[in-house]
Order: sequence, then structure tokens, then C-alpha cells
Amino acid sequence: MSVIPCKQNKELKDKIEEYADTLKTEAHKLGSHGLSESEFYNSGLFRGAIERVRGQFSATMREKRELVQHILNHLQDNDFIDEWESVGSKNRHDYTVKLKSGRHAVIELKGCLDGNNTNIFDRPNIADEFIIWSVCTNPGANPRRNAWSGIHTRLSAEVIERQQQVDGLVIWDMSCGTLGRDCPKMKSGKVTEIGPFKLPPPCIYLFPSTIPSARNNPEPRVHQIDDIEILQAFHNCFYGKNEELNRVTFKVKNQANDTVRLTSVERNGVVVQESSYTAIKRS
Repeated sequence: MSVIPCKQNKELKDKIEEYADTLKTEAHKLGSHGLSESEFYNSGLFRGAIERVRGQFSATMREKRELVQHILNHLQDNDFIDEWESVGSKNRHDYTVKLKSGRHAVIELKGCLDGNNTNIFDRPNIADEFIIWSVCTNPGANPRRNAWSGIHTRLSAEVIERQQQVDGLVIWDMSCGTLGRDCPKMKSGKVTEIGPFKLPPPCIYLFPSTIPSARNNPEPRVHQIDDIEILQAFHNCFYGKNEELNRVTFKVKNQANDTVRLTSVERNGVVVQESSYTAIKRS
């Protein structure tokens, strides 16, 4: 078992690497730049073009927001939430959701969880519930490495060091169930079609219900699914099974001059991944 059921498609990964190698050696034959091979590779044109395309992929939120809009509309249309609003341009979070109980959930949208951007979030005062949602648009990314990096290396450190309560994590995007990231959940027929997307149930990670502290709260209780209404809405609306839910534990203690934490992820009563006690390193 692993921290997330899906895994990187090795065949696609090999094809991506092969194509990248071809692109590097044959790029001078593309386009109408009029340069010789040596002039082309000495000009900086190739590197500049690659960086421009890379930046455009990283910067665009359109594809992510289209997916989220479809999902939140589906929740609202099926009476799992009251209403939702995109607030990303005005705040340091992306969406607010008014839940059926009248509580408010706040959603912070992230990418593949493998970068320092994952560390940047603030839980606003209006949040009764605060979750991180990973929408990875890179079909060649490694979901197992990125999920663990996000949960242990980045989010556990932020929760403990900055005292930022995160109630849960959702890993769920348009690559789920595709050639690049085959999803075992789809084999049981649990697929929801919304607009252009065919979605399996989301991967939900329930976080500790309070902020861990070496002195006063070394191993806080982990949320249950019915503690967090927005996660329960995702789980029920998209046919999740309770045995697929992930429980994330952070254990904290002092060791010499460091605060150290142990992260473990449990699914259906089995620990699927666990760290050793590691110090929180901040740049």
C-alpha cells in the first residue's frame, strides 16, 4: 500500500523523457529562426522558449478553476452545499463555501504539492473548516512522491511551526483516472461525469483536529469524516467508501534543540506510510 492508491505511469514517463531528449537535440530544425545549429544553441532561443512555455503552464489557473467550478456546481445542484464563491483575487485563499448547516468552509487551491507554493496559505477568520485541495495539471508528475512531500515535508511543518490549523487535504484533479494516472477506484465503476471530466471519488486526508504541540498536545485526535462538512459532501456526493479515507497523524516532541514530528497515514486500519521523527527545517 502507499500514501495514495494511484501511481505514475512508467510507460508515459519514459515517453516524456524520450520526447524531451529528442526535443533538445532536434529543436534547431523547428521554426523559421534562420540560424545555423550552432548559432541556434548559442543564442539562448531554445532555453528562452522552454522557460516561457513552462511559465505559461505554471501561471495559468484556467484549467484548474474550470474543474473546481464544475465540481462545486455539482455539489450545489445535488443539495450537498448551499452556495459557493470564488474569492482568489481578493484574498489569500481561493473559495468559500456555505454549507448546509450554515457553517463556512474555505478552500485553498494548490498544484502538485511538491513545491514551496504549498507552504503559502493563511486560514482566514471566517473559516469554520479549512482545507487544501491539490489540483495537479502535470500528467507526468509522480503522485506518490508529491502526496507524501505535501503532507509530511510541507503541510505538517506549516501546521506545527506556524500554528495554522488545516482540517484536511483533497488530492483530486483532471488527471485522475487517465492514462497518466490510472485510478484503482474507477475499476469498481465509481465514476461521475461532469462536463468534460470523468471523475473517480476524491482522495481525502483527514488531518488532526487541533494543532499539535510538543508540550501540550503531542498527538491530537484526527478528525472523523463527519467533523468536516465539506469533506463529507465530497465523499458522499462522489461515492467515496469509508475504507478509502486516509487518517493523517502528527506526533510532536522536543529533541535536543529541535521540535521533531512523526507523520503517519492510515487507511482502512493499516498504516500505509510513516516517517521517522524529523526536525522541522525552515529556510
